[in-house]
Amino acid sequence: MRIGILTLPLHNNYGGILQAYALQKVLKDMGHAPVVLDNSRMISLPFFTKWYRYTVRLAKNILLNSQLVVRYDKKHNYPIKVMRKHTYPFLRKYVKRIDTHGNYTALKENRFDAIVVGSDQIWRPMYVNPIANAYLDFAREWAIKRISYAASFGSEEWEYRPEQMTECGDLLRRFDAVSVRESSAVSLCKEYFNVDAQHVLDPTMLLDAAHYITLFQQAKTPVSEGDLMCYILDFSEKKEALVQSVASTYSLTPFSVNSKYEVPDAPLEEKIQPPVEKWLRGFYDAKFVITDSFHACVFSILFKKPFIVYGNKHRGMARFQSLLAMFGLEDRLVTTPEEASTVVSRPIDWDTVYTYLDEWRQKSRDFLTAAL
Repeated sequence: MRIGILTLPLHNNYGGILQAYALQKVLKDMGHAPVVLDNSRMISLPFFTKWYRYTVRLAKNILLNSQLVVRYDKKHNYPIKVMRKHTYPFLRKYVKRIDTHGNYTALKENRFDAIVVGSDQIWRPMYVNPIANAYLDFAREWAIKRISYAASFGSEEWEYRPEQMTECGDLLRRFDAVSVRESSAVSLCKEYFNVDAQHVLDPTMLLDAAHYITLFQQAKTPVSEGDLMCYILDFSEKKEALVQSVASTYSLTPFSVNSKYEVPDAPLEEKIQPPVEKWLRGFYDAKFVITDSFHACVFSILFKKPFIVYGNKHRGMARFQSLLAMFGLEDRLVTTPEEASTVVSRPIDWDTVYTYLDEWRQKSRDFLTAAL
């Protein structure tokens, strides 16, 4: 079956890249022909404007030793081609994509037998505009299967305007099968769309740690610089103090595998993301993980690494609460350094966690098989 995967743009977010990779890999292993419908969100300039800007920037690069590029992200005006120079090779090598540039109406019905929406926060209005695209508005009249796999609202709070709720609800009721990533999303689908949704695993968890180890081994990724992995998206003094406390107490060496690509005023060279394989290797080498990232929690579990996740209310707490509850790990979510200090020393019963994981994998794969 020819399947399009509709997800968030694949830029520099490791979790976003890997969830798309994992879903495509699983569908391919099932015998299908999947392709990711990527949206680069990069401005395509007219020919003469493009060459004029190339000339100006080349002159500035030579005269001022600058690192300017021609194409920019619309939302943040970042020089995104430079920032993703180490992450893009992973996409080019492993993820088959069609770059829509946000123009989904240019896609042709005869290219697809089905479209799978998900995963990640694809149903969060602040991330997709217009949000109806995430419910296949552009394919409204197509004779295809419509499926969501582990789609996420990102928050337990309802963020849709009334007109969005009406339009998206109408579109979702046309789907052949609906699954979501958070338990709270099951309730939201029923309450606001009158749609029954099934709770499933994030796509990254459908693959085991051995698979991800192969990826960084094939890339010959060097050993990490420490054994306390710190993947912090939103830096704060409290989080830094927690890192230093854990490092001192347990004689660990902190290391980070992310850049400042989300910090607007950071120098360009500090925004360049390390390779995806280096991020994966970080979990393998770590003895402990401190993070505020959903997918860093996921990979800590996959690699059986003790971890603490510092809750991030702005980015959405429901994702963390739902994920951790699936494995009996609710106590790993903290919101203060004081809470963290009581959790660090608690051991994790990995046998029990993996019993749950095996059950969720079977349930999630069964959903995909039945839906397709």
